[in-house]
Amino acid sequence: METPKVSIPQQMDDLLETFLGFSDSSFSIDLSLERLLESRARDSDKNQLIENALKLGSSLLEAGKRSARRRASKHNSAVWALPPDLTIKVFSMLDTQSLCYAAATCSMFNKCAMCPLCYADIDLISSVPKVNNVVVSTMIQRAGKNLQSLKLGILSGPTASGTSRSIFYSIKNSVDSSGFAWNDKRARQGKESSILTRSCLTSLSAEGGTAGAMLRRLHLYNIDRMDNAALCTALSACPSLLDLEIVGLHVELRQTLESVSANCHFMERLFFESSKTGRDDSLKTPTCVDLVNGCPHLTSLALRGFKLPDYKVRILVKGFRKIRFVDFSTSYSITGTFLRNLGSGSSGSSLEVLILRDCMHLKEVEVARFLASVLAGDFKLLRHIDISNREGLASEGDWIERCYNSSLIPIKRVLEERPEICILAEFPSEGSFMEIEQIIDSDVNSDASLPSHISIPTSDGSLFTSSSDGSYNSDQGSGNEDSRDAAYVFYEESSADEVELAL
Repeated sequence: METPKVSIPQQMDDLLETFLGFSDSSFSIDLSLERLLESRARDSDKNQLIENALKLGSSLLEAGKRSARRRASKHNSAVWALPPDLTIKVFSMLDTQSLCYAAATCSMFNKCAMCPLCYADIDLISSVPKVNNVVVSTMIQRAGKNLQSLKLGILSGPTASGTSRSIFYSIKNSVDSSGFAWNDKRARQGKESSILTRSCLTSLSAEGGTAGAMLRRLHLYNIDRMDNAALCTALSACPSLLDLEIVGLHVELRQTLESVSANCHFMERLFFESSKTGRDDSLKTPTCVDLVNGCPHLTSLALRGFKLPDYKVRILVKGFRKIRFVDFSTSYSITGTFLRNLGSGSSGSSLEVLILRDCMHLKEVEVARFLASVLAGDFKLLRHIDISNREGLASEGDWIERCYNSSLIPIKRVLEERPEICILAEFPSEGSFMEIEQIIDSDVNSDASLPSHISIPTSDGSLFTSSSDGSYNSDQGSGNEDSRDAAYVFYEESSADEVELAL
């Protein structure tokens, strides 16, 4: 009678069962291996035997780990209270870092965390470099058409959506509140270096721009190697963008705004902070007009640290009919003449927040005229004004002569007659310029530091307050109109006090 043949898998199962059945397997295996080695005459055979033993041990170890993970996953699936669809819903509410932690917990969580819905809001902002282009690309690809928000880069302090690092332009230099020189390129690269490069946004335009098609929010911080071409390519793939925030990128204002006006027609919030305060004067008048015509829904505009003449600022502020929040902090050329007659007509009447902090050329007399118009009944929705300046306001005759405690500015009267308005008017001690070192040492942690983004009041009540004195009907130029773009027709205001914009 023939013995039935046993299959190789069956033989392996029987052998492994016997092998694992030893009560003291480690001691027995050790003795058995020694006997086998002694039975081999040649060293090469002994070495081969040891190598085979190591491979077998490694294979058993990995097989044991895989089996343990599979059992744990089955156990988790059995005891986890939520079905997969609700688990995915919960994961979609987590921040990006917490989602990654959850995905590493077990196979079941990892599978749920791979759902595109979990990557709709990608936030990879950190205080130190943690991610590279591959990580960003992988997450964008996972999100696909579900991508709604993307935040990338390095922030050493709170983000601009909260209380931002305060930067200002001094007569001597341009620095931030930590003492870091923004116009020192080598120092900046050493402090804000990032392993993200210009290609970190390539996935937005890949596969016909699927990932960028529904993107609503894009925030980019201190990505040193980002350039104009890469940013403009990314913006061209984001036609649904509503909120764009750019801080510390080495990109040109003009090219960026041209790309926004050409591609992002639904834009509602634009925040752009220069990486080289006071030196980017690339903005042209046609670019301002195109931005107004291309983004008619804009309600919040912040252009911080750029060289902006008053007549260009006026085109922007008067052109956006729905504008509610304006921030031109640290802008080098603004004198304040753009404010003349701004709130008397339909333009400017919706303005709720005006921030002109540390504008080096902002004139005392223009601030006084503006506050006078507020007292006269203009800017009825205005709730917050910031005219603080670390080196005082410029005098009428010469901006080098500074004003610190001007009696021309009727702040007290405005606060009495318009108590709903909040005014920030912080100036240095009267009669002296502040040295850079003094500014850094004394005001870095000021409680009244500039908020880069203030929540616009909602229907249940508002937050802010401001002031003014006298009538304000002059609408003359700012004094820097001579630098207007050559061969471009600048439209003067009509009787309705509106800027005429080409459609």
